[in-house]
Order: sequence, then structure tokens, then C-alpha cells
Amino acid sequence: MTNTHREVRLAARPTGPVTDDLFEIAEVPVPEPGPGQVLVRNTFMGVAAVMRTLMDEVTSVPMPSFVVGEALHGPAVGEVVAAPGSDLKPGDLVAHRLGWREYSLVDAAQVQRLDPDLLPDPAGYLSQGPTALMGVDRGAEVRPGDTVFVTGAAGGVGSLAGQIAKLRGAARVIGSTGSRQKADRLIKEFGYDAVVIRGAGPIEEQLRAAAPEGIDALFDNVGGEQLAAALAVANRGARLAIVGALATQLSDGSRTTTEIDTLSLLARSITMRGVALYDHLDLVPEWNRMFGQGLRDGTLTFPHSRLHGIEEAPRALRELTQGRHLGAVLVEL
Repeated sequence: MTNTHREVRLAARPTGPVTDDLFEIAEVPVPEPGPGQVLVRNTFMGVAAVMRTLMDEVTSVPMPSFVVGEALHGPAVGEVVAAPGSDLKPGDLVAHRLGWREYSLVDAAQVQRLDPDLLPDPAGYLSQGPTALMGVDRGAEVRPGDTVFVTGAAGGVGSLAGQIAKLRGAARVIGSTGSRQKADRLIKEFGYDAVVIRGAGPIEEQLRAAAPEGIDALFDNVGGEQLAAALAVANRGARLAIVGALATQLSDGSRTTTEIDTLSLLARSITMRGVALYDHLDLVPEWNRMFGQGLRDGTLTFPHSRLHGIEEAPRALRELTQGRHLGAVLVEL
């Protein structure tokens, strides 16, 4: 085993979009695990839009912000190298939250052992499927026959949420994205029936054309104009799940607000709720079983992009925030 490894550190706080000069790659000694610690050689790490938010010193997200001069953190999968005093063995496949480095030293209590045979590809453990499942089942409560609108449909969450909604019996699933190319792929490859395109005209007009009888459920990753459009088109008794806030997270520091006519919500008996995965962690093993079965029988796919090498991690996050990829964005280490 090598004596040194590389980690990606936050070099400065952003004042706008993610740029490569906000990161630095440092070569540091591979740490020695003590009792109750696990040394993991990371094989995959994931990036997500929330990481742009965590680059700010103060956020409203219930997660610790990144620290200037220190390695970033995020989901990773890897193999145990050593785990003194624990029941983990070298070679075990595990997940943890100390990505952005080639080797991680993690407290044993913060490591989850994974079944290497459950998913066809261990990278699948970094899907955002648990969030998608949570939003469909517990947020929007998608039912057979529903018309469902998924905003941010081309992201790591949305590209799975549409598939899950169809499995739950939705009659029509409409997505939103930022380009015709992505819209075409969502329809041809991932089960969407129609897609509205940001920048191609008022979202509400596009949504009304795509859902002339209104929507019954909303899976909202974005907020802003897209949430306002969904509110305008929602049927009586619609369930609206707020799962993300990309309009704010990927802005240049400005907060996006949405005007809500509460009397209209009342008159139409519309339910709106915010749902976050840290309140629904029991869904993670359920999703992994569902995902493994779905990948094998062809009822689910895993849209994602892979970049290779720790040095590509800053680019991965930058390109994700620029909307350059469809699905999850992973780095193979």
C-alpha cells in the first residue's frame, strides 16, 4: 500500500458559480487506524448540488459546511484496508461520508457494510434513489392513475423519481429540464411522457399544455417559477412534495422565493410538505433491495456519468452545477 494519498480541499469560499480555483489537491500521508477506526480505500465518490451550498460559510442546510483549508466531505464507497477492534475485515465493501480523498479514516460507527452482491455495480450505492423513493412515496404519495410533475428531472434524483412514479402506477409523468437534448433522453430512455424546458417559454404555459387535466402530484427539486407553475396547475387534493431547492442552491448567492396563494391551496385542499432524507433513513435498505432487483429485471436504470481520478472531482462538481450531465455524477477513484 502507498504511504501517501491525495485529498481535495476547499481553497476559498465562492462568490458565484463553482470554479476550479476554489479547490486544491494535497498529497498527505495515509492515516493509521486505531482501535474503533476503519481505514478505507475509496473506489467511488459522489457529488451533489447541495455541495455548492456547503461551500458557503453559513447555510440553512442541516449539514456542516466545508472548511477552508480542509478536505471536503460527501458520500463514498470503498474497500476496508484495516479495521482494528471491529468486525470489519480487509476487502469488505463499505459506505461512509468522508469522500473527496483516496483513503479515508472513519470511525467504525460511521461506516455501513454493504452487500457486494446486492447491486450489479457497487457505484449504484451512490445513487440518490433513497431521496427519489422518499419524495414519490412519502412526499407526493403518488397513486395509480396520477399525473405527476417532477422538476429537475434530469438530475440524479429526478431521473430516478420519474421511473419510480411509473412503477407506482402514475398514468402520466412530466419532467422539467434545461435543454431539448436532455428532454429527448428523458422521454426516450427514462419513461417520461412529456418534458417542459426551462428557457423555452413560460413554464406554466408549457405545463398546462403537457397536463391539460392538471397534475395530481408534484416532486419538486427546484422551487421558483417551476413550483409556482405546479401550484397553478394542481388539481383539487394534489400532493406537493418539496424535495430540493435548486433555484436557490445553484444561484449566485441570491435566495429564490415563491409567492403562494394560501386561499387557493385551502379551496383546493392541496397538501404541501417538505421532506428530507435524514428523517427517512429507513428507506435506504428498502431502496437498495428495490434498485438491485430493478436493475436486474430491467424495470429501473441508473442514469449517471463517471469521471476518473481524484483530480477530476472539482470538475465533477462544477459540471454538475452547470447542468452538463444527466443523472448522478460520480468520480471513480
